[in-house]
Amino acid sequence: MTTINGYEIAISEEKLDKIINEQTIPIEMIDENFDGYKKLAEGDKKALKHLIAAAKILNSISLEQDHPLNRMLKDGLEKQAKVRSHAAKALKLFNSLNGVAGLNGIDDAPVEIFKNVHILKGRNFYPADLSVDEFHDILSKMIAKGKVAEVQEILSARTMVRRKEDELYAIDYTQYFKDEFFEIANELEVAAHYSTNPEFNEYLSWQAQALLQNNEDMDMLADKHWAVLQDTPLEFTLSRENYDDEITPTVFENAEIAKLLAEHNINPVPKDMLGIRVGIVNKQGTDLILKFKKQMPELAKLMPLCDLYEQKINSGNEVKQTMVDVDLATLQGDYAQCRGGITTAQNLPNDDKLAVKTGGGRRNVYHRQVRMTHDEEKIRRMLDALLLKEFHQYYDEEADHIFVIGHENGHSLGPDSSYKTALGGYQHIIEENKADVVSIAMMPQYVKSGVIDEITLKKIYVTWIMRMLLKAKPKKIQPHRIGDLIHFNYLLNNGVITITADNKINIDFAKMPEVINKLLQKTIEVQLSKNPKKAREFIDDYSEWGDLHEYIAKTLLSLGVKPYKEIRTYL
Repeated sequence: MTTINGYEIAISEEKLDKIINEQTIPIEMIDENFDGYKKLAEGDKKALKHLIAAAKILNSISLEQDHPLNRMLKDGLEKQAKVRSHAAKALKLFNSLNGVAGLNGIDDAPVEIFKNVHILKGRNFYPADLSVDEFHDILSKMIAKGKVAEVQEILSARTMVRRKEDELYAIDYTQYFKDEFFEIANELEVAAHYSTNPEFNEYLSWQAQALLQNNEDMDMLADKHWAVLQDTPLEFTLSRENYDDEITPTVFENAEIAKLLAEHNINPVPKDMLGIRVGIVNKQGTDLILKFKKQMPELAKLMPLCDLYEQKINSGNEVKQTMVDVDLATLQGDYAQCRGGITTAQNLPNDDKLAVKTGGGRRNVYHRQVRMTHDEEKIRRMLDALLLKEFHQYYDEEADHIFVIGHENGHSLGPDSSYKTALGGYQHIIEENKADVVSIAMMPQYVKSGVIDEITLKKIYVTWIMRMLLKAKPKKIQPHRIGDLIHFNYLLNNGVITITADNKINIDFAKMPEVINKLLQKTIEVQLSKNPKKAREFIDDYSEWGDLHEYIAKTLLSLGVKPYKEIRTYL
């Protein structure tokens, strides 16, 4: 038995060996031998080191947000790893999950490194012993006492919530993480001193100031400066996304609480988990992505029911969206929580952020090192097991990259943020589903414009379908995976996908455009409804899990799945 600070490691050393040696894929970040690094100006090389230092400090913040025991148990593992192999191996798994527990994308139950240390519904944003019923009861009583402003702070995206007698109170991130934010801000200011790009330096200074002030406007200004960066040597992102908080969205499910909040103009927003990405912009890859950007005003015209809502992308106007392909130096915080997957690209700021609400643009960043990590032998065996032979020629990892470009662009098409956030706890599932469907629905338009050819279109279709096959039934906190299940079922129900007698997937290319456009219209209709009940019904209708799904999942698992990721940072 190995105990760390009073908590027993729950996974045997033998099982940890299997996870590390047989089930983990390394994601190699760039090092000093990378050509793009060698070509950087000396000032940018110095700046990069300070940006990476900032990222490592923020990782400690993310650990604190994720679980109250993360930092203590990581410290204990690091000390014991020097003398005990069991602790050293547990530390490797901890660093993969970037926490004490997490889903691995295969097992129904979370992977838990320590006995009796579980994922918390409210992570560490809320007290560990706070139940949903008690949460709602406290909010109701506080509003009755006239503490409306206090409740709004509790339900804001940037606060940690703690108990005070029989009530709750909120602490802004800039106060709760004051020391760490100060250190990060200092690293950013030093990086701005060395960096050679004036626009990038200005953004770093705004971001540093945003970390030091309890003022949402500062986040907005930093976001706006970040979103316009296009021609910079370096990439630095402080991400704020709120998929992990499962406590705040419950207020949308309680009709009485939801009504009470609306009456007092309280706008609940789930808590932001923080992450940092650092890298070097790849010009060649960026040029390809910008070819897709040029088509976005035309795509906006093709969106279903587009006369009923405003879009961020309007025909004839400059697209307020920058796009870059990046070679990664490090991923920390939220980005490093490799729990069944890892981000290949990202479109920020999200709709709940003030920068977007006040007319700011967005920025897409694509992760080269993540998408270039493949298990070729596993892919071949997957195709042999599940796809008719005639379609194997169309499976192409680069086609998946093109699909992801379409997905990220898809976030900027369709109804604005007010329609999305009105769906409460279902907004992320519907939105990720929408972005996927926009990508596939608009691909024929890229063919017409000459950006891709017909063969590439078939490759995108086939690769997307194989990409959506699941190794386990997804959970609500996995919006991308639930989206995959919805797509698969819809294509199956409408004849784009059929299953042969020997359980191979057959694809009708000709049916894809009509069927996928119908699914896109249904999705837009859900967003326009602003009705969480309709969103839930849509998800329930198309996310059934049956014998076929079990067969596919078992087949994929039998191929030797590697659900864990190890991010290897060198700079």
